Amino acid sequence: MAGGKELGWGLIGASNVARSRMIPAINGDAHSRVVGVVSSDFDRAKSFAAESSVPNAYVSVDELLANPEIDVVYVSSTNEQHKPHALAVAKAGKHLLCEKPLALTLNDANEMVAACHAANVTMGTNHHLRNSAAHRTIRRLISEGAIGQPLAVRVFHAVFLPDHLQGWRVKSADGGGVVLDITVHDADTLRFDLGDEPVEVTAMTTNQGMAADGLADGVMGVIRFKSGVLAQFHDAFTIRHTNTGFEVHGTDGSLVGYDIMTQNPRGKIFLQRADEREVVDFGETEDLYARSVRLFNQAVLTGSQPAATGEDGVRSLALALAAAESAASGRTIQIKA
Repeated sequence: MAGGKELGWGLIGASNVARSRMIPAINGDAHSRVVGVVSSDFDRAKSFAAESSVPNAYVSVDELLANPEIDVVYVSSTNEQHKPHALAVAKAGKHLLCEKPLALTLNDANEMVAACHAANVTMGTNHHLRNSAAHRTIRRLISEGAIGQPLAVRVFHAVFLPDHLQGWRVKSADGGGVVLDITVHDADTLRFDLGDEPVEVTAMTTNQGMAADGLADGVMGVIRFKSGVLAQFHDAFTIRHTNTGFEVHGTDGSLVGYDIMTQNPRGKIFLQRADEREVVDFGETEDLYARSVRLFNQAVLTGSQPAATGEDGVRSLALALAAAESAASGRTIQIKA
C-alpha cells in the first residue's frame, strides 16, 4: 500500500459487531485506528469507549463528524438509521463503510450510493463473507472451470441466533427479520462466488417462535440467475443442531463447502467428481473483517475498490427485498436493482 498515512475511523453505533470484530480489525491494521464512537445512548457510547479503549465518545453524529482526525466512518446503527447516517457522512466528506442491509428500500440505498459518488468519497458495504478464503477459492475454481458449467447451488445458512442478539433483529419491523439479516448475505455471496447476477426469486417465510408477530425467523427459496443457475437457500435464526454449507454443482463436478457461511475463517471445501472426493486447500486464512478493513483502507489511500462496493450492497438488498415480497405475495418476483 502506498504512503504511510494513518486513517482515523469513527464508529456510528456501539454495536456488538463493532466491538468484537471491527475495532480489532481497524486497530490491527497498520494504516488505521479507531478515534471515536457515537451511540443514540450517550451512556452506552461512554461505556463502550471505555471497555474498547476508544479515545472519544460523542453525544451526537454531528460531533463525531466534526472531528478532523476522522477520515472514515463505519456505520453499524440499526437498519432504519443507515440512510440518514450515511448521508451525513457523505455530506461531511468522510469515507463510508456501511453494514448490510444498506437500507430498508432500494430507493434509499441508491440515494446513499449517489451521495457518496457526489461527495467523491469511497463507499463500501460490509459483506464479510466475500472476504473468506473459502469463498474466494470457490469463486476462483468456478471461474477456472473446475466443475464445468455451474448448474445449481444449495446454501444452508440456518443458525441459532444467541440470546444477546435477539433484540431489534427479530423484535422490530426495522430489523427486517431473517431476510434482511441473513438472506442479504446469501445474495452477496452467491453473486460473488458465481460471478453472476440474480434475475428472479421465489420464497416462503415462517415464524417459528423467536421473532415478533409479523416477522420471519426462517425462510426458504429459489433464485434464478442470468446464466440459468438455480440456487436454493434456507436461512433461519432457529436451527441449533447443524452447520452451515454452500454447494455448487456443475457439469463436471461439485464443490461442497461445510461450515463456511460464518464470521470465522474456518470450514472445509471438497471437490467431488463421480466417486472421487478431494479436500481443497484454500491456503492461509485471514480474519474476514481484517481483510475488509485492509481493502477499504487501500481503496481510500490508492483509489482501488473495497471488497464490496456500495453498488454490491444495493444488488444484495434488491434480492433480499424481492425474496420478502415473494413470501408476502405468493408470487415469483423479478429482481431489479
